[in-house]
Formats: sequence, C-alpha cells, structure tokens
Amino acid sequence: MRIDELLKGAFERLTFASETAQLDAQLLLAHVLSVSTSYFYTWPEKQVDAADIERFNTLLTRRAQGEPVAYLLGHQAFWSLELEVAPCTLIPRADTERLVEVALSVLDVSKTSRILDLGTGTGAIALSLAAEQPKAAVVGVDLIEEAVELAKRNALRNKIDNVAFMQSRWFDALEGCEPFDLIVSNPPYIDPNDVHLSQGDVRFEPKSALVADNHGMADIEHIIQSAQRFMKHNAYLMFEHGYDQAAAVREALKAAGFVGVESFQDLGQNDRVTIGQYP
Repeated sequence: MRIDELLKGAFERLTFASETAQLDAQLLLAHVLSVSTSYFYTWPEKQVDAADIERFNTLLTRRAQGEPVAYLLGHQAFWSLELEVAPCTLIPRADTERLVEVALSVLDVSKTSRILDLGTGTGAIALSLAAEQPKAAVVGVDLIEEAVELAKRNALRNKIDNVAFMQSRWFDALEGCEPFDLIVSNPPYIDPNDVHLSQGDVRFEPKSALVADNHGMADIEHIIQSAQRFMKHNAYLMFEHGYDQAAAVREALKAAGFVGVESFQDLGQNDRVTIGQYP
C-alpha cells in the first residue's frame, strides 16, 4: 500500500480517539519505517510492505484504545532533550518546561549551584537544568527504582554528566547531605476523585505519580514542611501544581516562613508554577 493511502486510513481510524489524529498517525508510521515525518511529503507514493503495515496497525490499535503516543514510541522530546519514556513514569509535558524556565531565572550562573529534583521520573527537569547549567551539581530522586534507572539511561542518552539519580521517598535518603540552592518538584497533585483521571493519556500513566490526598495537596505540603532542613539560606523551593492550586500553594509556603512567594503562568495562562525563598 502507498504511504499516502496508509496515512489517510490511519487518520480516519484515529479521528474519534485523538485530537491529534493526523500527527499521531505520522509519528507512528515514521517510527515503524525509521524515517522522519518529512519523508511522507517527499515520497507519498512509496510502497509499504506487509510486515510494516502489520506493525503499524498494531500501534494504531493501541493508540485507538487511548495508549499515549510517547509510550508507543518509547521516547518524548522535552526542552532540548530526547528522553526515553516508560509506563513507570509520567510523560514529560510542555507545561513542565515552564518550571525549568522559572528555575533557570533564579539560578546564579556564576557559581556552582546545588539543585535537587524531587520525584524526578524520566529525569526531565533535572537533566534540563543540568544541561543548561553545566557548573551545577544536580540530584534527582524518585521512589520508584525503575524510574531511577530510566533517568540514569536518559543522562547517558543525552551525554549529561553533572547529575546523579538515586532512589528516595522525597528527602528520606538525603539526611546529612550538603544543602541545596534550589529544590524543584513536579509532585503528584491531582485529587483522587478528579474526573480527568479516567480521561485521555493519564489513564495509562502511574497513579502514584499523579494522585495525592487532601485535594491533591498532601505531597506538596509534606515537601514544604520538610524542605528547609535541606536548603541553604536564600535558596528557592518551587513546584509545578494544578491550575487551581496556586493560592493554596502560596498560602502553604508563606505559613512555613518562605518569602518572595510568587506564581507563574503556563502556556495556557493558568497559574502552573509557584516559588518561595528560604530567608
């Protein structure tokens, strides 16, 4: 079958399953054929053999059932990096790049900063900061051992060597370590009863990385209460959080004695990142 015919049928098949059906189809076929999507515009008449069509149809079926494209491909772009992804971790999203931007804006590039990423998952935040700040010493921790190994592979994949990953439930494995200039986290922040948990890609992502008690605030509050013992004076603590949680996060930071508390909006103009400074 010709490439253009195959893509047309795939698009129609995915139309009711995805808002990005055409792109999804192109990405999956490019993956099967080991080409870039631009190849399809140059060679639409090229024939695809039966074995590749079968592989493509298998991926289409999984996508039509809602499985995220990133899991099907096994990788996802984030910041300037290409990251391996797996069902043991969240898929890095564009909104989280806002957290990286805000973090970079407060770092002193003239010194060797120590940075901690709590709940690192794929290592997306830690690796992006390490790549942009080669003088920095970055540590990423995650409760899931499989995620820690994945983050380590992503460091090797992107040739970043100023970062270390370790297994820890938040600060548990960090007792006695040198304090940090910056602590960042994209923790679980979705209410267990949120209807969005049964919709879209999040149906396939690990609930342990998505859901927190107390209306999604439990892990954020735990980190705020524990963080100061691991921070230098004038260090920053910052979170990615839900679109409707900024006020609660600001209140929690202020109640714990943080100053300069401020929220920043994401691409959709929702409050997405909140920071505070340890005085």
